[in-house]
Amino acid sequence: MTSTEAFDAVQIITIKRDKGTLTPEQIDWTIDAYTRGVIAEEQMAALNMAILLNGMDRAEISRWTAAMIASGERMDFSSLTTPDGGRKPTSDKHSTGGVGDKITLPLAPLVAVFGVAVPQLSGRGLGHTGGTLDKLEAIPGWRANLSNAEIMAQLQDVGAVICAAGSGLAPADKKLYALRDVTGTVEAIPLIASSIMSKKIAEGTGSLVLDVKVGSGAFMKDEARARELAETMVALGKDAGVHTVALMTDMSTPLGLTAGNAIEVEESVEVLAGGGPEDVVDLTVRLAEEMLAGAGIHDADPAAALKDGRAMDVWNRMIEAQGGDPRAALPVAKESEVVYAPADGVLVELDALSVGVAAWRLGAGRARKEDTVQAAAGVRLHAKPGALVRAGEPLMTLLTDTPEKFDRAKEALANAVVIAPEGSRPAHRLIIDRIA
Repeated sequence: MTSTEAFDAVQIITIKRDKGTLTPEQIDWTIDAYTRGVIAEEQMAALNMAILLNGMDRAEISRWTAAMIASGERMDFSSLTTPDGGRKPTSDKHSTGGVGDKITLPLAPLVAVFGVAVPQLSGRGLGHTGGTLDKLEAIPGWRANLSNAEIMAQLQDVGAVICAAGSGLAPADKKLYALRDVTGTVEAIPLIASSIMSKKIAEGTGSLVLDVKVGSGAFMKDEARARELAETMVALGKDAGVHTVALMTDMSTPLGLTAGNAIEVEESVEVLAGGGPEDVVDLTVRLAEEMLAGAGIHDADPAAALKDGRAMDVWNRMIEAQGGDPRAALPVAKESEVVYAPADGVLVELDALSVGVAAWRLGAGRARKEDTVQAAAGVRLHAKPGALVRAGEPLMTLLTDTPEKFDRAKEALANAVVIAPEGSRPAHRLIIDRIA
């Protein structure tokens, strides 16, 4: 610390250690000083732990988020125009991640059908949760990295873009997240909320819908903590002047019938063609309705736009605009192995975490950010909870290019399935609650 610094790190740590409240000036200094390297990694790690243990109030979290936004650039979509020369509304969706969660793929073009610009800045997968960019990179030629000028041009022309977030948005968050990841403080709700919302607010969208997953395959496995996170993020959006709504949705079982990269693209195209699994369609339509309402559009029928091909038209244009060929064949796994039902009855549980870990072990995910993924690897499901199954029938097919991975994937699935006597009903709510 130099003599010109307004505060010192030990002072800030001590305040939170003793359950005190940081002033706006102290928070602004902390984020700025950490970004500049004045606060050492071990000092910020201590502060993160104090925040994990003692929390932050709403004003602290809001200011912390604002300071993270101020560490970088903000995107501005005010120049986007409608055909009649008006200002084009913007809306975005963020999911906290899950197994088989390919919703962004059909959702972005669906919302764009109705004249709303969708700047969907997405990420890659880590561990058992898949990454949107990894899925789309299974499409030949498609590229994730776009300049701000390319993003603006595509939003004006096509209406939707799914791409990587630039390094200029909330750079303090990237540094903070890496530290939280190795110091056991990822679970701190004030830090989770500010991490997500700093990037989304800096992105410049006019309205935001949050899909907060709850269940074994989600980051938040406990409903009470998921609700706290949803409420905290909605409050942060409100404080920043961004219309924000959260849906709490179930992630105890995978979404749809696929968990992987290419196979999730395939399933998304089925949804855009008017088919696809019921849960994927239902959640896509519900999130589209929320995004459109946030953009001031209340008379739209997104379900009809899936069935009549309008959303598919936008999808094709969006993929082509980023160098992809939407009609090209997707990668197919070289090897497959079937997992069979062990008994007769009703499938009442299909554990999302087990399926996600199996897909990861087959090559669909990565253990470290530097790892590569197999585009064709994953798990294809043949039955979902509620289905009547017979012993020896296929329950799922495992896909990979490296067959030596099958054994460990099957280990992950050892307790994934519960089959109950006929007449049993699974306990499953796709949408648990709406927070606004």
